[in-house]
Amino acid sequence: MSYELIAIFMFMSMMLMLLTGQRVFAAIGVVAAVASLLLWGDGAIEMPFNAAFKLFNWYPLLTLPLFVYMGYILSESGIADDLYAMFHVWFGGLKGGLAVGTILLMVVISAMNGLSVAGMAIGATIALPEMLKRGYDKIMITGVVQAGSSLGILVPPSVVLVLYGMIARQPVGQLWLAGALPGLMMAGMFILYIVVRCHFQPHLGPTVAKEERDIPMKDKLKLLQAGITPFLIFFFMTGLFIMGKTSLVESSAVGATLATLAALFRKRLNRKVMEETIRKTLSISCMFMWVILAALAFGAVFDGIGAARAIESLFITNWNLTPWEVLIMMQLSYLVMGMFLDDTAMLVIVAPLYVPLVKILGFDPIWYGVLYTITCQIAYMTPPFGYNLFLMRAMAPPEISLMDIYRSIIPFVMVMTLALVLVMVFPQIALWLPHYVYSK
Repeated sequence: MSYELIAIFMFMSMMLMLLTGQRVFAAIGVVAAVASLLLWGDGAIEMPFNAAFKLFNWYPLLTLPLFVYMGYILSESGIADDLYAMFHVWFGGLKGGLAVGTILLMVVISAMNGLSVAGMAIGATIALPEMLKRGYDKIMITGVVQAGSSLGILVPPSVVLVLYGMIARQPVGQLWLAGALPGLMMAGMFILYIVVRCHFQPHLGPTVAKEERDIPMKDKLKLLQAGITPFLIFFFMTGLFIMGKTSLVESSAVGATLATLAALFRKRLNRKVMEETIRKTLSISCMFMWVILAALAFGAVFDGIGAARAIESLFITNWNLTPWEVLIMMQLSYLVMGMFLDDTAMLVIVAPLYVPLVKILGFDPIWYGVLYTITCQIAYMTPPFGYNLFLMRAMAPPEISLMDIYRSIIPFVMVMTLALVLVMVFPQIALWLPHYVYSK
């Protein structure tokens, strides 16, 4: 059997296992283990051990549990609720103001947690009911929550970019900095869309009643002080890193410590909060470590059989495609897979093939990591089986139907596609900040 057929067989076997409901790390790890044993015999036993040591020797991996912990302790202690209360009062007088505040809330939650699920949970349980109660259009605000929560895998500290960095062997610090400006740009584009649309269709986002907003300035400033805590933690943490005062791991430790002190200062740090935070942190961190371990073993097999070179030969030599045409085909494949798989599964399946190909084609792997992440965001919201669509269906109030959810994402997917095109055409949107910081 040729190596090309072996690669196709491995890929199809893994897809079949994923479609039967197996866990991502189990499906990938089993296929990698069986293939390596069949190809190289008993010597392949060393592969998982080598992958494990490579994983545990990767110092930046310490940032993963620390950032996840930071996000969960701020969420479980209710500091995220304070943030939305601040947006409610300060932005309520603007048409569509609560929707704008929700996007800003999602950005902060993303900066606290690095996962889209956390933003979706907070947006669907806190922001969505509040906006529905105040007469906001249910279709528009459903799209707002979904689009805003998708920023969690792009805005640092993105856990997905940690996984990409491990598999692609790229520095996580540069990847996070590369995702910062595109993430903020996309959030700004969402806000601009909401403001413009609500200006021409005020009934979609009416202002909050004046009596709800007309509170003493002392109370407004108190709300501002309570809600601005996550911003201060994030800017203090990233500011030290950008100024070169702390390393990436030290910055994550600073963020986790400040979040704990903030919860303690608010007198919300109790046994229940700590138990929930630690349990969720351990669950998420262990899941990602198993996935990375399986991905390293799978990638080693693909490297060993020369699958990347075979794809390069197919695309460039046989099909005569230009590097940009190959890149576009790769992005389209993510959109198709995103209808059925989450971002972790997509990355682990194709990274061993695509990342070496990106380097061969002469593209920057840091820039490509941002392209992959934005494409995942779009795939998350693409019918019929987008990951975020069904997550929203599970969390949304009963008056929001699945068809409402499908309709809600159309304008936001268009905005995200525009953002993807801008980053592709102007790579410096992603690359300027990491180049500036690391050249100092």
